[in-house]
Amino acid sequence: MDPVYIALLTVGLLLVTILLGMHVGVALATLGVLGLMFIKGNPVIAFHLLGDTAYEALMDYVFGAMPMFVIMGVFANLSGASEDLYSSANVLLSRLRGGLGIATVIANALFAAITGISVASAAVFSAIAIPQMKRLGYDRRFSLGTVAGSSVLGMLIPPSFLLIVYGLLTEEAIGRLFIAGVLPGLVMTAIYSIGIYAMVLVKPRLGGQRETGSLLSGDTLKAIFRPWIFACLIALVLGGLWLGWFTPTEAGAIGAFGAFLAALFRGRLTWRSLWEALLDSAIITASIYFLIMTAQVYSKMLAISGLPMVLSNFFSSMAVPPLVVIALFVLIFLLLGAIIDSTSILLVTIPLMLPVIKAMGMDAIWFGIVSIVAVEVGLITPPFGMAVFAMKAALGDEVNIEDIFIGSFPFIIMMLVTLWIIILFPPLSTYLPGLM
Repeated sequence: MDPVYIALLTVGLLLVTILLGMHVGVALATLGVLGLMFIKGNPVIAFHLLGDTAYEALMDYVFGAMPMFVIMGVFANLSGASEDLYSSANVLLSRLRGGLGIATVIANALFAAITGISVASAAVFSAIAIPQMKRLGYDRRFSLGTVAGSSVLGMLIPPSFLLIVYGLLTEEAIGRLFIAGVLPGLVMTAIYSIGIYAMVLVKPRLGGQRETGSLLSGDTLKAIFRPWIFACLIALVLGGLWLGWFTPTEAGAIGAFGAFLAALFRGRLTWRSLWEALLDSAIITASIYFLIMTAQVYSKMLAISGLPMVLSNFFSSMAVPPLVVIALFVLIFLLLGAIIDSTSILLVTIPLMLPVIKAMGMDAIWFGIVSIVAVEVGLITPPFGMAVFAMKAALGDEVNIEDIFIGSFPFIIMMLVTLWIIILFPPLSTYLPGLM
């Protein structure tokens, strides 16, 4: 059988096995090896390639960035970063219409610059923001949707784990990808904030009551300036990357050490919490590394088959504008986002899409940002919606899954608007990296 047809068959089987519940990494490795066996006609060669690819997949120095940023996020959360950031934003904005909703968005954007995990943001801010909105009489679904929608900022604003995965799959500089996410992240934050304000302006009942009191009281000023440690940490990590003072791996290490000091300084660190933080970081890192290794095996099989080149030639020969191809890829991301998780979508699609993007002369960093935003829509869309289920787990029987999905719908629209802006204005993603 033609190697291209074998690769196409494995793509179809990959989607089927994932939908049937097989672990994504196991499916990638199994189909990668089987594909190589049939292409080469020799199982020994296939298993040798499996071992060599898995070993080489994690040998690059840049892979050290992943555990560093994971540990940074875990220590920052342990030190109370989320509570401090939300309290500060709450004090500044809760006197506006829908101010608590906007404060949730701002706090999530800042928290994203420390953690890079959307699901973690959804769980954390469910416990912090929802009670405050309930106290002021905010609409239930509006409150839930605000937390779910704003949590996706964690995968766009650096340091984003999806940007790291994309960089490893495409061999693009992770530092440049991080900086590329800054302006699109700010645009999405602004669109969310404007959208919340407009929604409350049209339907005041959504926003409940507004806080009263002076901004100049001692407690208020203390709450505003309390997150200074984390502001300095964010500035150091992103500023250092921007100025070229250190690599992404070194930035992650510096951020992890700074978050560790913050937790220690605030008295949140005990031997037990330290052990739990390191254990959580190890579990997260190991699971991501396993996916990356198996994805490299599958990508090697695709490359040997010649399928990416065939697809590249096919799309390049089509008499349609490049934006039509981008729209098709975005549609694929949105459809897959409803059934599988974000990391798996990138692992499955990017090895096939990237050669097409490069053949059409489009910027791979810009496409990375487009991909991340499109994939992130799946975090709050049914039936999968990982961020929604993280909120459900955090809030328990207090909420229904349906209410979270319904409340998230306006934010899906806002995400699609943001995505369209990023597609139409590539400099939003490429200008800052170009200055590095």
